[in-house]
Amino acid sequence: MDFKVNTVHFTADEKLVSFIREKVRKLEKIYDHIIASEIYLKVDKSESNENKIAEVKILLPGSELFAKKQCKSFEEATDLAVSALKKQVQKHKSKHG
Repeated sequence: MDFKVNTVHFTADEKLVSFIREKVRKLEKIYDHIIASEIYLKVDKSESNENKIAEVKILLPGSELFAKKQCKSFEEATDLAVSALKKQVQKHKSKHG
């Protein structure tokens, strides 16, 4: 699977990128036809503590799945987004085999 992390107005450290890669790779255990994943990390300008946004997009043959979560940390947001994608991947797999 092709893997890409994009950050908006900051640079992610290697530890964060590795964490995200590990989480996203777990989706391949469910469905091994994932072509690519693209992750966008953003910091919301609001005064809220929950200002870290993770958007995760995965490309499958013939379709694209997407999840966006906002939390206190990028790790938590990524975790929740990947969990949401896990359900989408399972649904896609049951429909398309």
